[in-house]
Amino acid sequence: MTAVAVIGAGPAGLMAAEVLAQGGARVTVHDAMPSAGRKFLMAGRGGLNLTHSEPLPQFMARYREAAPRLQAAIDAFSPDALRAWSEALGEPTFVGSSGRVFPKAFKASPLLRAWLRRLDAGGVRFAFRHRWTGWDDEGRLQFQTPEGALAIAADAAVFALGGASWPRLGSDGSWVGVLAAKGIAVSKLRPANSGFTVAWSELFRDRFEGQPLKGVALTVRAHAVRGEAMITRNGIEGGAIYALSAELREAVLGLGQATLTIALRPDLDAAALTKRLSGTRGKQSLANFLRKAAQVSPVGIGLMQEAAIASGRPLASFSPADLAHLINAIPVQLTGVAPIDRAISTAGGIAFDELDQRFMLRKLPGVFAAGEMLDWEAPTGGYLLQASFATGAAAGRGVLEWLKC
Repeated sequence: MTAVAVIGAGPAGLMAAEVLAQGGARVTVHDAMPSAGRKFLMAGRGGLNLTHSEPLPQFMARYREAAPRLQAAIDAFSPDALRAWSEALGEPTFVGSSGRVFPKAFKASPLLRAWLRRLDAGGVRFAFRHRWTGWDDEGRLQFQTPEGALAIAADAAVFALGGASWPRLGSDGSWVGVLAAKGIAVSKLRPANSGFTVAWSELFRDRFEGQPLKGVALTVRAHAVRGEAMITRNGIEGGAIYALSAELREAVLGLGQATLTIALRPDLDAAALTKRLSGTRGKQSLANFLRKAAQVSPVGIGLMQEAAIASGRPLASFSPADLAHLINAIPVQLTGVAPIDRAISTAGGIAFDELDQRFMLRKLPGVFAAGEMLDWEAPTGGYLLQASFATGAAAGRGVLEWLKC
């Protein structure tokens, strides 16, 4: 029986292990952490978003320029297939109001426990606290373990070590230098689905830290999304920000800053808002007037005040037409990207040109890669996990095909 080492016990690695075990391989999963799926469990703390229910053409567009490289893997292990797989583990799924797909238990832990039981029953072994450090002169996999250095021979290996976000959960990007030394092209790892820094005034920061912006439209250059965001002490984050994170990140890294435009009432045009704001204010404060006449939230009014201060004009001096324009075109200057170790995921990784159609590294026969180690990114909403599962399955199939050669 052929022996295959899987390096990384996240979704991509575990899925590769499952496919390999079902194909008759003897599989050992190695991971530097004391247990499997630590980042997977973290992802499920607020409700495990497995995948998304939108039609596949729209689904694939979320992967941007990497979509053609991921198409075959996701066709072979589609969102419907992922849902069926979850149900077979005793965790049926449902589609939320946003189109996102969740297990009915809404948690990652029951699904992971059931999955690990299945893998154990399939003969998959686990070696925890095994940190991969490279290869020795004989081509054996080298690990640092609590008992010291260890070298392991394997007929093939699947690497699924993740990117560099949340390193305390195991994905620290330490593999980049090892592969680069082997001549493998690796695009620089960068934060994805991350927050951004903003130089809020002290008054705004103290009052609105942790406050949500709901039902807003966000725009950067020609890209726009609707959704929610959250004010943080040092900036802004949240689902709608993550959906624009690639464009925002490239602008900030390239120019030193980016202008994010926020529309607080995107369903009302300037004429409708101007009409609402042309009424008599009476003795109401401007904040109360904006809240009642245009249904602008307190945090939205705070953003308007920040923009007015930056423009050098008091908000009270704005005409109804000026206020109407500002409500749906608040400029927010992003000054930096939140640190990669706080990002939900990472962009960059092994260039797809380094892989053949089986997800094997052309320069390292018998070495396969999957998941966030590869050079792709996607927004939150189920797309990250879907591609991790699908590429893990594809790498597992690739190993089985290669071993038959």
